Amino acid sequence: MTAPSAVKAALTSQAIETPSWAYGNSGTRFKVFAQPGVPRDPREKLDDAAQVHRHTGVAPTVALHIPWDRVDDYAALARHADDLGLRLGAINANVFQDDDYKLGSVCHPEAAVRRKALDHLFECVDIMDATGSRDLKLWFSDGTNYPGQDDIRARQDRLAEALTAVYERLGDDQRILLEYKFFEPAFYTTDVPDWGTAYAHCLKLGPKAQVVVDTGHHAPGTNIEFIVALLLREGKLGGFDFNSRFYADDDLMVGAADPFQLFRIMYEVVRGGGLDPAAGVAFMLDQCHNIEPKVPAIIRSVMNVQEATAKALLVDRDALAAAQASGDVLGANAALMDAFSTDVRPLLAEVRADAGLDPDPVAAYHRSGWAEKITEERKGGQQAGWGA
Repeated sequence: MTAPSAVKAALTSQAIETPSWAYGNSGTRFKVFAQPGVPRDPREKLDDAAQVHRHTGVAPTVALHIPWDRVDDYAALARHADDLGLRLGAINANVFQDDDYKLGSVCHPEAAVRRKALDHLFECVDIMDATGSRDLKLWFSDGTNYPGQDDIRARQDRLAEALTAVYERLGDDQRILLEYKFFEPAFYTTDVPDWGTAYAHCLKLGPKAQVVVDTGHHAPGTNIEFIVALLLREGKLGGFDFNSRFYADDDLMVGAADPFQLFRIMYEVVRGGGLDPAAGVAFMLDQCHNIEPKVPAIIRSVMNVQEATAKALLVDRDALAAAQASGDVLGANAALMDAFSTDVRPLLAEVRADAGLDPDPVAAYHRSGWAEKITEERKGGQQAGWGA
């Protein structure tokens, strides 16, 4: 069994990246409900993110989404982050909202539209250069709605061509994280529908291309932890977009729908060495907070990942291995269930107290008065968000 000191050390060194868009107004395709105090620009998003890091101690980076977070001076934005004790994380490209992308972006049948999309991806790499960001996260809504609408193989050729061009533009310390999603908004074929497609493209591109696993982007019943284990084994797991879903891609708070699944995923991360910073696995949230207050929801999400990680670290791996080797099916399952059933909140309270943090980050946030402060100060102007 892992020593308590080692568990605490692993939890202390864990880093979880929060998404800038989760601090703005975002929600469902049906309606986005505005809230008082929502940031009006990327700097104010970082101000809120600093509160999450202040109370959890493990959220030092913030992902940006372009053009939602477009500014005139990205180096100045990076300096603002640094002043807050943060860093800018993954740069997320957006090639799905313009009217030109109705039939796709880099897979579009028209060369002019593909060129527009590729230029945007190059812009995102330029932003990485200015911010010091390591990761370019790519999700493509490209696909078709009807049989015969376009040539399936030709679309894969166009995708490969675009990815190769971006890959060649990357710096030595930069990488592509390729995301997949099995449907929506395309309903007949999706050009990057699953981990296998993403893996095949990344494998051909080279070591600076890896797969990102969004936990909401799978068909019902998909064994996500198997995907995680395999990608880790192959050295191709670049990161996670953590969220939770009840039906399709709900982007609800991570751990809300199936905390046992999150535990199983994190066990495979621990088992495969993915917690080691040298593994390069990015633990990112990708969530929308439509009816719940945003900052405390993100704090709670970070805590949910911490709790799943703590339980995964507590698995008695010697007992598990012995049961597996002897064919003790129930004993092996019990080794996992015992860890999952452990109340790790006192352990995490100790970890936070040792770091000089309040043992209860959500309560500490509510006492801080930050919600009241931003509600008063952020009156007027245009709130950030992606609309609906």
